[in-house]
Amino acid sequence: MEIGVGLPGHVTGVEERTLLTWARRAEERGFASLIASDRLAWSTPDPLITLAAAAGATERIRLVTSVLLAPLHTNPALFAKAAATLDRIAGAGRLHLGLAPGAREDDYRASHLDFRTRGRALDALVERVTAIWRGEEEVGPAPVTPGGPPLWFGGTSQATLRRVASHGTGWIAGTDGDIEEFLAFATRLHHRWKEAGRQGRPRIRATAMFALGDHARPSLARAVTDYYAFAGPDYVRTVIDTAATTADAVHAVVTAYEAAGLDELVFVGNATDPRQIDLLADVLGDRLASPDRTTGGPDGSR
Repeated sequence: MEIGVGLPGHVTGVEERTLLTWARRAEERGFASLIASDRLAWSTPDPLITLAAAAGATERIRLVTSVLLAPLHTNPALFAKAAATLDRIAGAGRLHLGLAPGAREDDYRASHLDFRTRGRALDALVERVTAIWRGEEEVGPAPVTPGGPPLWFGGTSQATLRRVASHGTGWIAGTDGDIEEFLAFATRLHHRWKEAGRQGRPRIRATAMFALGDHARPSLARAVTDYYAFAGPDYVRTVIDTAATTADAVHAVVTAYEAAGLDELVFVGNATDPRQIDLLADVLGDRLASPDRTTGGPDGSR
């Protein structure tokens, strides 16, 4: 199982240049992927621009959106061009696009878009964008990754199963830490993948919240309480209680997901100090890749 790190872009007050320090340090310490999240009605930096800057600051680490609110991009051709440009800047295979419709209605109000039709909008965008990347329309530049960046989908709906089976490389699971629910959905996904006639198997990433050091739990509680307030206090408590704020908790999360057959576990930062990267890397030890090794799978094949 590979291990990635998620930028603390959702933390109130984070400075964008700090995220570049995170990116460089994550590559230096051997993390497999760098993850950027997405919100519109929040202070989260734009994930595609953030990853473009990270691509220029790094050489090998994968660059992943988890998850991009794709229906907010209402011009599929322009989105296809932007993503292909980032793919070319990063280099073949480095960019992975995690997409989802999103669960927060305020992001759609801010866009003057219909929250109720977001699923259909995502499906239409994916169909058009993948057709462009196959060369069926003259929209450029073409991506350097054959067929375009691999697509991953978030969520736990029937539509998520369909999207992964029809267009995806894999599924990105959420942050609530429920291994039983994770395994149940993963089993359904494998069945749907086979029913669709896909070869191999779907790849699976999961995310886990973390903060380490002297003020780990208060830092995490502030970040999570602010960010997930829309979901209610019970969900906030669940995220806080299942987050990794000690070395033992980090190892427990790794062990649980490794036993569940996960391909990559991503620890999402909840404190902005770049030293969080070193604290996490020191806990993980030889579970991380050698920093001088080119990052490999989960592969981007379709």
